[in-house]
Amino acid sequence: MKNSLIFVILLVISCNKKLPEISPDVITESTLHDTDDPAIWVNPKDASKSIIFGTDKNTEGAIYAFDLDGKIIQEKTIKGFKRPNNIDLEYGFKLNDSSKTDVIVFTERERQKIRLFSVPDMKPLDNGGFPVFSDATELDANLPMGVAIYKSPKDNNLYAIVGRKTGPENNYLYQYLIKSDSLGIHSKLVRKFGKFSGKKEIEAIAVDDEAGIIYYSDEMHCIRKYHAEPSDGDKEILCFGGQYFKRDIEGIAIAKYDDKSFLIVSNQQAGTFNIFNLETNTFIKELNLGTLGTDGCEVTTKALGNKYPNGLFVSMNEEKNFFFHDLAKLKLLE
Repeated sequence: MKNSLIFVILLVISCNKKLPEISPDVITESTLHDTDDPAIWVNPKDASKSIIFGTDKNTEGAIYAFDLDGKIIQEKTIKGFKRPNNIDLEYGFKLNDSSKTDVIVFTERERQKIRLFSVPDMKPLDNGGFPVFSDATELDANLPMGVAIYKSPKDNNLYAIVGRKTGPENNYLYQYLIKSDSLGIHSKLVRKFGKFSGKKEIEAIAVDDEAGIIYYSDEMHCIRKYHAEPSDGDKEILCFGGQYFKRDIEGIAIAKYDDKSFLIVSNQQAGTFNIFNLETNTFIKELNLGTLGTDGCEVTTKALGNKYPNGLFVSMNEEKNFFFHDLAKLKLLE
């Protein structure tokens, strides 16, 4: 009996043993209110001068810009938004026949809009924002939260895939075509798709442009996988990974190398990140990066100067800041 009791105690200790913490290289300066989701802009002229954008999710919210030392870049930080939630970035959005710009798209929940700004000059391109979920009738089903950009390799069309606070069992996500013409820049609803378990909400969304695949977190249920190209259909490809999370499945980041690719997903209540093989969707490992209550995360495998020669992983921390890790610390390729 005594030996059995000792075994049970050791088993409980083993199960509760915390993973060793991988300390960040940088912890950013704090925002005013509540950090949520980051995006990484790799400066094409000098990668060491790249910018990390992060949302400050509050009714008096902002999009903060940070340098690679985690210092706030005041002249690139834009304020005056009503609860900006998630953010994504894309390169080379076509303004007209002779002009392109990099852009960020983010949700502005309390105004029921998505916003579009140029990068790095931080100019609005949306005439005050594009309304989303305007046909919703259910309470809170018109409040946008998650957003990801898909740039089609077929025709270079730019799409925003938008999630919301709540919604139906089917057609939870809306996909909008963002296009510029002689009259300006417009948003057009092109499809509704995506299953929802009804357990909590859908916020985190990520897109693999090259493969044309969308991944999104159905919190407390699974990671869902769909085609990003509207013409490829709305049938769900896979619902996977839910058993590896303590509760909420949150931020999603895609790390792509020449011969291997990975899905990095926040295991929020556990304070960890789960790593999946992008091709097989199989679980690889769990990492503790020191963050608490992580909502959003982002990654680039590109070298960002001498400071991050192996790429960068950025994750939200509930203490009003973001953590920067040199990507090599995650040991994805080992």
